[in-house]
Amino acid sequence: MSSTLRSAVRLSVATDTRIPEHPARHRPADLFGKDVFGMDAMREHLPAPVFKRLEKAAHEGKSLAEGDADIVAVAMKDWAIERGATHYTHWFQPMTGSTAEKHDAFLAPASGGRMINEFSGKMLIKGEPDASSFPSGGIRSTFEARGYTAWDPTSPAFLMENTCGKTLYIPSIFLSYTGESLDRKTPLLRSLEAVSTQALRVLRLFGNATATKVNAMVGAEQEYFLVDSRYLSLRDDLMLAGRTVYGAKPSKGQELEDHYFGTISPRVLAFMAEVEERMLALGIPARTRHNEVAPGQFELAPMFEAANLATDHNMLTMEILRTTAGRHGFACLLHEKPFAGVNGSGKHNNWSLCDSEGNNLLEPGTTPANNAQFLIFLAAILRAVHKHAVTLRLGTIGAGNDHRLGANEAPPAIISIFLGEPLTNVLKAIIDGNGKGAGEWNGGIMRVGVTSLPPLPKDISDRNRTSPFAFTGNKFEFRAVGSSQSIAPANIALNAAVACALDDIATELESAVAEGLSLNEAVQGLLVRLFKEHMPIVFNGNGYSDEWQEEAARRGLPNFKDTVSVLEHYSDPDVMAVFTRTSVLSEREQLARQEILLETYIRAVHVETKLASALGRSVILPVAVKYLETTAKMLQLARAVGTENTQPAEESYYNRVRGHVFGLLAALDALDACHEKLDAMSGTKERAVAARDCLLPLMRECRAHADALEGITDDADWPLPKYNELLWQH
Repeated sequence: MSSTLRSAVRLSVATDTRIPEHPARHRPADLFGKDVFGMDAMREHLPAPVFKRLEKAAHEGKSLAEGDADIVAVAMKDWAIERGATHYTHWFQPMTGSTAEKHDAFLAPASGGRMINEFSGKMLIKGEPDASSFPSGGIRSTFEARGYTAWDPTSPAFLMENTCGKTLYIPSIFLSYTGESLDRKTPLLRSLEAVSTQALRVLRLFGNATATKVNAMVGAEQEYFLVDSRYLSLRDDLMLAGRTVYGAKPSKGQELEDHYFGTISPRVLAFMAEVEERMLALGIPARTRHNEVAPGQFELAPMFEAANLATDHNMLTMEILRTTAGRHGFACLLHEKPFAGVNGSGKHNNWSLCDSEGNNLLEPGTTPANNAQFLIFLAAILRAVHKHAVTLRLGTIGAGNDHRLGANEAPPAIISIFLGEPLTNVLKAIIDGNGKGAGEWNGGIMRVGVTSLPPLPKDISDRNRTSPFAFTGNKFEFRAVGSSQSIAPANIALNAAVACALDDIATELESAVAEGLSLNEAVQGLLVRLFKEHMPIVFNGNGYSDEWQEEAARRGLPNFKDTVSVLEHYSDPDVMAVFTRTSVLSEREQLARQEILLETYIRAVHVETKLASALGRSVILPVAVKYLETTAKMLQLARAVGTENTQPAEESYYNRVRGHVFGLLAALDALDACHEKLDAMSGTKERAVAARDCLLPLMRECRAHADALEGITDDADWPLPKYNELLWQH
């Protein structure tokens, strides 16, 4: 990697006059779901009785009728082949954090040396990939290769196209030979059943006898960075780790706040348009696109869907962003903190509960103080978040997210709930028991002072961007999820915790009513106690303030600032009980996940360490040493021809360069020594602690010296693309 190559790339980017190619535009309504074997396609390809049974099973959350799988498989195969598919794959989500697939051809040999297209119900329902290299956390040995993918009929099959043709993707779960989960989809589906079962108990108490299930609904916003792919080719750290381990802050970052919601450049807009068309064809309801706060940062947001479908669609969205970016000369960075000194990226997980009749159970109505059903579900969520904050925090962990949480760009690691003043006043009035203090619920009309504008309705409360779990009118926004992460862990934790709270509430209400108390009396007494008990989780103030850190400690709220510290509590009995009680994860599955997540953290830091060492020694130090020689010659010249008044300046400059060169060398030596020591350790927890406490600080020390050298070394000689180039070339 030479400065000459960097200069050539810089010139190539600067003189690029290509006009972005805009994909053929289609009406979104015509495009939506065209590559999905959804209800419309099934209605067209399935016999009417089979379709009706399947539709009813999907609506009620039940299994397919016996024998229908073969009929569905044939229809699915015919539909896919008609559209050019040659292969199919069971698409699943192992514990690697990404998706996995193994493609099989539809072709099968037949008599007479012929080939036919074959796809049976058995082939649809179950696949068998080689599972030996997927993380299992000790559930299975590496020499035990068998694993099973099983069709998830709650998520429709779809077609993916590339230059080699089309493949039928069948959303699936992934199980070990023993039937234990090796993926993130299985516990998500279990958690959805758990929260539905308990929510239905509450609805039955309030007289709803017709709802057949309750869906956890999710809308996952997605933030990302785009950089020119030509610059990316010169940055091994961005290519291999997703973030820069070296790089000084740009001359202009986000100080002027002019990138946020700014005009989208034609090149980026062309990329966004193609992404949206591909998403719509796959049935992903893309809705919002805009520039985010940091330069080079953008966001898209879909509409709400059932949580399992939203999870599949978010994994697809990230893949579409990555693959589409390449066609537009970009690289899409999904890491939570690709660039130090500017805002990182998150993934706001908007969550609500909706019954099978379309009613949002978190809708307060016009008089929430009198909406007992809403208040009961609100009390359950407060209880879930307060009692199981550690569980929810476990849904947001990751080496990348550690760089972002609590850094004045994302919510703090302290889990709290923002309700807004009006709703908080409702709860306080219930606790007081006098019916007063609830205040005005209607937001009223905003006075703008411009007579030509129509009346502007005012929202009930302001937003609080510092809250990790904020009520936003009829849903909660879980803002601590990282941009590269699957949303499954956060929703598994949330669904399981809420299921536990609803179970507690339903059991108490059912018992009270059975003993002769009216439902109204039972609800009144329960709400007073629950709101009083769990009010400490409610915080409407500035989550970034030092005062909140102190106040949260007084309230007894946990504050785990990094992945390792919270992962140590995964095996706590009260944390494990959340999942075992709801049958979301067995004890063995949880212990396996703890091991996998610790290993994942270690390996992420391990990769970054090797990059920091390699780039520091073979890319940055050679340039810095040459520049040190240049400054030494400058100092010699100053001593030879200068006066006593000029020599101190040159000497100070030389010492500055020399200090950072030898400081970087010493820090790299210490980093390599720590890395060797970590490799010799055996315990997973001990290695994770060492990675956090030894490797990360030493990488920061290496970076401090290297970034200082970047600022004083001749720009023409610096070998790595700088932040000014990476962030502003769009």
